[in-house]
Amino acid sequence: MVAMDAPSPTSAAADAAQAQHRSGFACFVGRPNAGKSTLTNALVGTKVAITSNRPQTTRHTVRGIVHRSDAQLVLVDTPGLHKPRTLLGERLNDVVRTAWAEVDVIGFCLPADERVGPGDRFIAGELAGLKRTPKVAVVTKSDLVGSKALAEQLLAVDRLGKECGIEWAEIVPVSAVEDRQVTLLADLLIPMLPEGPALYPDGDLTDEPEQVMVAELIREAALEGVRDELPHSIAVVVEEMLPREGRPEDRPLLDIHANIFLERPSQKGIVIGPKGKRLKDVGTTSRRHIEALLGTPVYLDLHVKVAKDWQRDPKQLRRLGF
Repeated sequence: MVAMDAPSPTSAAADAAQAQHRSGFACFVGRPNAGKSTLTNALVGTKVAITSNRPQTTRHTVRGIVHRSDAQLVLVDTPGLHKPRTLLGERLNDVVRTAWAEVDVIGFCLPADERVGPGDRFIAGELAGLKRTPKVAVVTKSDLVGSKALAEQLLAVDRLGKECGIEWAEIVPVSAVEDRQVTLLADLLIPMLPEGPALYPDGDLTDEPEQVMVAELIREAALEGVRDELPHSIAVVVEEMLPREGRPEDRPLLDIHANIFLERPSQKGIVIGPKGKRLKDVGTTSRRHIEALLGTPVYLDLHVKVAKDWQRDPKQLRRLGF
C-alpha cells in the first residue's frame, strides 16, 4: 500500500477558490448604434472599442476584458446586425452570427430612447434559436429618458421576449455614459459563465493588436470629421509602426504611417478639407488618443487614397482586412 500525503487545508482552500473562479465570453448584440461599444468601454474601464454617433461604426469583433478576483469576463463587442446593402454588410452580419454562436451569454442591447422595432424583432427571432445560451436584455442609454418612459421600455422588452419565445435571464437598464448600473450588469453576467481559470493575463484589457487599435482610432477621428457625408466609406490601414532610430532612450518617438481609404476621388476633398484643415484635425485628435493608448509620443503620417467601391469588391475587402 502506497501512502499518499493528504492535501493540506491551505491547498484544499486554494483548490476550492480556483474551482469557484469563473471565466468566459459575453457577446453584446443589437441594432446599429444601440450603445454596444460605449457599454463595452464602460465595463472594461477604458477605451477598447471606437464609438461614434454614426451607425455601423464597429466592423469586427472587439474583445474587452473585465478582471475580478473571482472571475474574468471577456466582452465581445460586435457590429450591429442590419439589412446588408453591400458585400461588407453581409460580412459584418456573418461576424455577428459567428460571435454569438460561440459565447457563454448574450447581452441584447436595446436603446431606452427608441421604440422596439422590426430590427429588434428580427434579432430576437434569431436569438430565440440559440436555446442553450442565456440571454440578458440590456436597455441602454437610460439617461436619455425619464422614469416613466424607461418603465414602458422595460415592459416592451419583456413583451418582445414573450413574443419571440425568449425567456430573458435578466432585463437590466444601464447608462454607460453616467456609469449607472454598469457594475450591476457585470455582477449579473458573471454567474452565467462556466467555472474555470483566467483566459488572459492579469492586466490585459483587450486582445486587439496595437496596429488594429491605432487604425480604429484614426477611423473614429475621421468619422467625426465628416459627420453625415460619408459615414461608411472610410477604411484605415496602418502600413508601418516603427520606433524612430537615433532617439535618446528618455525621448522615444514612434513613427506611424497610415492610409485613409475612400471609395471615390470626389470624397477626398471632404476628408482633407479646405487647405487640409480637416485632415489635420483628424491627425491631431487621433494622435492624442494613440499616445494615450501606447504611452509614447507619436509622429503620425496620414495619406488619403481611393480604393474604388471597396465595400462591394471582394479583392479590396481582403486588402483592407475584411
